[in-house]
Amino acid sequence: MLKKIFFLLVILSAMATFHSCKSKRARKDVSPKTGVAYNDSYNGGLQINRKVKETPGPGLVAVEGGTFVMGGSLNEDLGYAHDNLKRRVTVASFYIDETEVSNADWLEYLHWIAQNFPEDGKLYYDALPDSLVWRHPLSYNEPYVNLYLRHPSFQDYPVVGVSWEQANAYCQWRTDRVNEHILRRSGVLVDYETKANQRGTGDAFNTEIYLNGQLKGAGIDGPNMPKDNRPGAASDGRRTVRMEDGILKQPYRLPTEAEWEYAALGLIGNTVAGNIEDSRIYPWSGLGVRSDKRKNQGRMLANFKITSGNNMGVAGDLNDGGDITVPVMSYAPNDFGLYNMAGNVNEWVNDVYRQLSFEDFEDFNPFRGNVFVDNQYEDAEGRILAKDKYGRPIKVPAKAPRKQTWEELQAQRSTDLQTAAYQYDARGAEDEEMEELYGKTTLVNNKSRVFKGGSWNDRAYWLNPATRRFMQQDESSAMTGFRCAMTMVGNVFGPTQGTAKTRARRVSTP
Repeated sequence: MLKKIFFLLVILSAMATFHSCKSKRARKDVSPKTGVAYNDSYNGGLQINRKVKETPGPGLVAVEGGTFVMGGSLNEDLGYAHDNLKRRVTVASFYIDETEVSNADWLEYLHWIAQNFPEDGKLYYDALPDSLVWRHPLSYNEPYVNLYLRHPSFQDYPVVGVSWEQANAYCQWRTDRVNEHILRRSGVLVDYETKANQRGTGDAFNTEIYLNGQLKGAGIDGPNMPKDNRPGAASDGRRTVRMEDGILKQPYRLPTEAEWEYAALGLIGNTVAGNIEDSRIYPWSGLGVRSDKRKNQGRMLANFKITSGNNMGVAGDLNDGGDITVPVMSYAPNDFGLYNMAGNVNEWVNDVYRQLSFEDFEDFNPFRGNVFVDNQYEDAEGRILAKDKYGRPIKVPAKAPRKQTWEELQAQRSTDLQTAAYQYDARGAEDEEMEELYGKTTLVNNKSRVFKGGSWNDRAYWLNPATRRFMQQDESSAMTGFRCAMTMVGNVFGPTQGTAKTRARRVSTP
């Protein structure tokens, strides 16, 4: 009798568990606070998408964030600059390009401009790299002036001669092209005007303008899709894709200095159970710049200037093999799977340079360079964004550090005056630049941008990820390129995944 009662209790418990799980599954599309169904066109049509899985954009690698000592890999300061004092910080997980942006990537950018704005010579000219960076009065580099960017043999080499401003413009362009391709591939933009009809009209696809519902004929349809009455929505009532759908990608951008240094070090390769067992000087383990593996013993692990007059080694047995730059997938990647985080070309990062930034910035996602802006509205009541002649939203200085009341917002719109007390430009925060001293006692101002990583023409010292230098944001050189990054939304690694599952793919150093 007791056995029968026991088995009955077990069966009842199992049934209760089954119904509990079934109930939980059923509640995924129901608000846990009100009980109202999501994704139901007959009940308001609120779209809550729980099936979207965050993935990187094209070309990007996921980097699991964490804590590290910024500046910690540098044990000597040859220039006595004292501009990279050690400080422990935390970097959130993010995405970064597997390789530097190549000549082929830049030619794609130039081709798009020529196709879509054929009569706008200034736009194309401003996007051209400065090929004259190769010229030197006492060096025969003239062939690179005409051949480096466009010859097929150099197509996989990193683009150089691009300024920080040009690199940022490329990031913005790449964001729009990736999102446009996603929408076209999914059939959302099948009715959108063809590129031939857009040329020169300022109607080229822009992500922000699209998300605001200002592109005609770009709607999606479906049994549960509510109608969209926003400006620019499809005439048949189909709505545009929204950020809540999880279809479009976050903006591409330059990595912050902290992100770049963290990704370059790749300390995940030396971490066991939360402990960093060995520090690093370079993006690989060990104290030297040569491989200690039998197969490639003595070979350089990056492309740099070995010593004065020695760029690549001796003929017949070349060392790093790079007289100038080399293809962007040369040498072994680091433990995050990133190529050439040391050598080949220096890389622009997003930060404004200050000698004492390490003392000033926050210890979570440290960054200097914020300029806070808002969108300008052509019609504030109708929520229609103002566009420039290329179809991009016009930005204006942010007017307040917090969400304004409705009355304050209307007053600002009517007077168009900035709140006097709010400093929207934070590039010089805690370290005010003195414009009158620039060019006299200092070469640093709010347009001085950091670059890192060392290049084909730099000594091994600059391969250390903690080293930092700067140029003006409109300057360029034959030793500087860049790679893009992207903010990770949510956390694809998650707090419950376990270290074994969250490790980046390991690649052994040759």
